[in-house]
Amino acid sequence: MSKNNIKTSGFSLAKRKELTGDDFYEIKQYDDMTIAVLCDGVGSAQEGASAAKKVTLHIINNFKNIPRVWSIEKAIKEFIKSINSILYTQSIHEYERPEYVTTVTVVVIKGNRLYGANAGDSRIYLLRDNKLNQLSYDHNEDGMDNVLSNAVGISSEVEIHYFENNIEKEDKILLCSDGLYSLMSSDTLSKNIPNGAYNIVKKASSLVEDNLPDDTTAVILEVLQIDQVELMKNLNLQIPQKLKRGDIIDGYELTLSLIQNDRTWVCKKNNQEYVIKFAPYEAIDNEEILDLYIKEAWNAKRLKAGFFPKSFIPKHRTARYYLMTKLDGINLKQYLKKRNLSIDEAILLAKTLLSMEEYLLKFNLVHGDIKPENIIVIQRDGKRIFKVIDFGSITEIFSIASKAGTPSYLAPERFNGSAINERTEIFSIGVTLYQALTGIFPYGEIEPFQNPTFKNTKKLQKLNNTIPSWFESLILRAISVDENLRYSNYSYMKFELEYPEKVKPFFDKKTPLLKKDPLKFYKFGFYFLLILNFILFLRLSL
Repeated sequence: MSKNNIKTSGFSLAKRKELTGDDFYEIKQYDDMTIAVLCDGVGSAQEGASAAKKVTLHIINNFKNIPRVWSIEKAIKEFIKSINSILYTQSIHEYERPEYVTTVTVVVIKGNRLYGANAGDSRIYLLRDNKLNQLSYDHNEDGMDNVLSNAVGISSEVEIHYFENNIEKEDKILLCSDGLYSLMSSDTLSKNIPNGAYNIVKKASSLVEDNLPDDTTAVILEVLQIDQVELMKNLNLQIPQKLKRGDIIDGYELTLSLIQNDRTWVCKKNNQEYVIKFAPYEAIDNEEILDLYIKEAWNAKRLKAGFFPKSFIPKHRTARYYLMTKLDGINLKQYLKKRNLSIDEAILLAKTLLSMEEYLLKFNLVHGDIKPENIIVIQRDGKRIFKVIDFGSITEIFSIASKAGTPSYLAPERFNGSAINERTEIFSIGVTLYQALTGIFPYGEIEPFQNPTFKNTKKLQKLNNTIPSWFESLILRAISVDENLRYSNYSYMKFELEYPEKVKPFFDKKTPLLKKDPLKFYKFGFYFLLILNFILFLRLSL
């Protein structure tokens, strides 16, 4: 599940007037997974606080590199077992008895599934529809609630209570130490969980006049939305292996293959033409390919803006595909084979691309592959308009794992593993504009797997003398090899498009001062000569 769908909070107070306690917690959110761990170090053990911290960080850090073949259940259990063995061995070595002892609670949310485990008497609750459900199990000796029968580090083997469940919108998961639930009834917990971890711990403290008898910690995970991508993934849909002209899928007749792999077609239904895109056949056995396709289909469905073709997913489909309206136009690469864009057309294209990127930014997304092949040129009511295609390249901003992009349009830092951001997208926009106005790449065509060198590019006016100086400077700034000289965000570049008179001439760092600022150069020269003459005068006077 996307971290944007999970709201997290955590808070801890030490008992009485102590500054630090034996509890420890950590929350970690990745793009598709949220992990929370809470430990209550056993107070009677000399290293309880240390054990709580070690266990928490061990589990959190190991989840960064979870083996692909492991299930979440296996990962949770293996990580608890391994740290239990480490702590028990360390205790025996240092003290000859268990002293690194702590309870542990773990919750992982991935997709629309909740995975959890505990050892000891710290608890995990689920609040749903105002009903509080305890999901953990208290490992206490019979009839002695204050005596643990099981915990991490207490023995060479640890008993793990494990559970799974589906999650729903507005679910709230509470992880807490016994210092919290021992002061609050189930009704009081239910009423205070929606207020967040800080408030519920402070409420518990107020019940005993801020003199807590035990360390008190809470972690709360609130499900804001369920994961629509995960729901789409779990649908029982076919992926056709071979597709050919004349095939009919759910009433849509395939009429023309648009891409060599025969996964994207023009189709017709009720005399209306659409573009239909099927999942790659490899997605049957490759979960990574399936995930990428489902994310593409989800973005196509939810991104409703005039920059993109209208897209939809039929409710009662039998196969994995989505549909787009068929655009009556050609892509910009085909268009540029006949003529370059005019200045007005290029300005319109720049505004369109920047507005599209600003729209995606609201979803924490970037297009990822701006280039002429992904821009459709349409003539409508005597006006030229542009549409952007390729939902498959759209990815999360600041992603470092995404392979989106075409080498000739990638910013230099992308070749070194830098994250996709506004500056890298602006570079792609700049290269596209440069190419649309001059017919060539600013830094030459770059082949896949090539390690390019970005040398000085030619000024646009030398290649197309119709380009105004302000527009040349704007594009040169957008394609600056030095990212610090490039526009830092879409809105800044868009502002200068709207107000050309505010665009300053662009010079890279190697440009001589005489060319950058002649007045400053001559002023500097004047004062230098003045000082030199003064020094000579003093010497001659002696």
